[in-house]
Order: sequence, then C-alpha cells, then structure tokens
Amino acid sequence: DKSVRIWEISPNGVVPKLAYNHEGPALCCSFSKDGQRLVSGGCDNKVRMKVLATQQEQVIGQHDAPVKEVFCVDEMNMVVSGSWDKTLRFWNCQQPTPVATLNLPERVYSMDVKFPLLVVGCADRHLLVYNLQNIQANPQPYKQGQTALKMQTRTVACFPDKTGYAVGSIEGRVSVAYVEDTSKNFAFKCHRSNEEIFAVNSIDFHPSMGTFSTCGGDGTFVFWDKENRQRLKQFNSCGLPVTAGKFNAQGDMFAYAVPYDWSKGHESNHPSLPKALMIHKVQEAEVK
Repeated sequence: DKSVRIWEISPNGVVPKLAYNHEGPALCCSFSKDGQRLVSGGCDNKVRMKVLATQQEQVIGQHDAPVKEVFCVDEMNMVVSGSWDKTLRFWNCQQPTPVATLNLPERVYSMDVKFPLLVVGCADRHLLVYNLQNIQANPQPYKQGQTALKMQTRTVACFPDKTGYAVGSIEGRVSVAYVEDTSKNFAFKCHRSNEEIFAVNSIDFHPSMGTFSTCGGDGTFVFWDKENRQRLKQFNSCGLPVTAGKFNAQGDMFAYAVPYDWSKGHESNHPSLPKALMIHKVQEAEVK
C-alpha cells in the first residue's frame, strides 16, 4: 500500500507512532543503530530517510529500478541500497548522487550488513561478499560465486560475529556458510511437509545468542542453533505464510508478518486474506 509505518510496543500494547509513503510499493526498511533514523526503499526507485524525533523526511537516493534492500551503515555514516538495476549504491545523505556505485552480476534479491561484512544475494543464485572496511580502496568483492543451494535465493543474513552468513532458498533449504573456514559449511532442509516444499522467506540472527530464526511459506517460524546443528523450537503454523521475521535489539521479542506471499500467483490473492504483524515474546530457553 506504499506506506512505511512505525509502531511502538509497550507493556500496554502496540501503538502506531508515525507513517509516511513511497510513490510505489515499499519493499524494505532499516533503522539506524540508535533507532532515531529509518531508511526505506521501494518501487518508486527512491531511498527515503525519516528522522523520528523531528519527523523530517527526505529522499536521499535514487536507483534506475525498484530498491529491494537498504541498510544504515552507521560505522561509515552512510546508507547502502541494493536494487533490481543490478547496482549497490552508497549515499551520505548530503548529496543527491551516490558516493559510490558497485555493479553487480544480477538484480539484488536480498542483502545483509553487519559491519564490516556485507553479503548480497542476487538473481541466478549469485552471491557476493564485501569487506566494507576497505571498500573505498578496493571496491571488488572479497568473495564472489554462487550459493550452495540449487534454487533461487530468497534471503541472506550475516552471523552476529561476522564470520559468515546464512542463505535461504525458495526450495525449503538453508545454507550456512563461513567466509574463511569453508570446511564448516553445511546446508539443511526446512519448511517442508510430506507433500509440499515451501520457500524460506526470512532468516534473522538473535543479537546475543548467535542462534537464528527462519520463517517459511508453510506458516511456521523456527529457531535454530547452527553450532550444534539442531532445531531449538518449532512453532505452530499460523495457517498463512510467514513472510518476514526479526528479533529486536534486546532479543526478547520476535516480530513476524503473516500476509499472502504470492507463491500461488495473483489469482490466489483475495482482499479478505488477513494481513497481520505479530509479536512473540522470546523465552531464553527457545534461543539458547
């Protein structure tokens, strides 16, 4: 619906704080570390920034196609965006032109940043790893190749310790990959029933435990432990796809989205289908 909405969660409930619009569907958003600024991208090809305290809003960047991913990189005082125009662009919020543009082999489908690690998952299973600490001196990717999965990439997430990343595909599979010690790499199946295989729509790492969540088209989200290669907690199905899921900064809440995921095309999209944002209170035992 083109809107970006910000909610405040308190013990008494969830309160809408503020909202603003893109000129096309909004595809991504990201907070700065202090939570004071929000950047977002969408099908209007624009990167927007909202300062929460002043409610000041500005367009800080522009692509030649929809903006699929955007992140605040506070350590560089920059915003990085990835687009279907096959570029990564860095913005300093002072000038309308990008500080740097990196050409990619394909459209950006997913991206994650844990400074100095930047991982980009593109169409055709291309995957690029950048070291942001020396990106100005050397704009080439630190590593480049294709994912260990046979099907299209849906989501990537960096480990909190920055030694690697996880990739989820449309074929109910997750690959756990290390940047240096590739002998520790492995992949596993998830979000499948006896009859059907569903997409892994979203992966997010717990901020302090190093365990991670996957959200799937089967209507479930699951918490995993990559060190011991085991499932920690499987939650009951919502009956609708879970398209996104994220831990908060403290790691005591997990927010997830339950709308239609377009996996069966537009003919299965009915206005009557629920579109909900849910909050799960995380128990320590679930993520430890």
